[in-house]
Amino acid sequence: MYHLILYILIIGAGTLGELCVTRAMKVVGEVKDFRPAAIVRVFARAVRVPWMWAGIALMATAFFSLLTVLTTQNVSLVVPVTALNYGAGALGGRLILGEKVSARRWVGVMVVCVGVAVVVLGGR
Repeated sequence: MYHLILYILIIGAGTLGELCVTRAMKVVGEVKDFRPAAIVRVFARAVRVPWMWAGIALMATAFFSLLTVLTTQNVSLVVPVTALNYGAGALGGRLILGEKVSARRWVGVMVVCVGVAVVVLGGR
């Protein structure tokens, strides 16, 4: 049960963190100038967007959950299970950010999920 909670945190907090950072960057705007001074200006705008801080906190939660689960589980199991982020990301992009997700992309997400199931069920 403890590991399941960690996996949920890795996938859930990681995906929500990525969605928050995406939303923040939509507020900041597209990066078009890659000179050092321009990058500093983009960074300064980004740190003033609350979505960025929420995303960083959620991604940190996912990262430390990953570190914790790696102390007791094999990486050959952990990494494939965390690939469920692809499915969660596509779903979150569609439902939360209103992105259009093509049928081809959904098929790809399902292939990843089936692969995770094979890894998880095959190890027992």
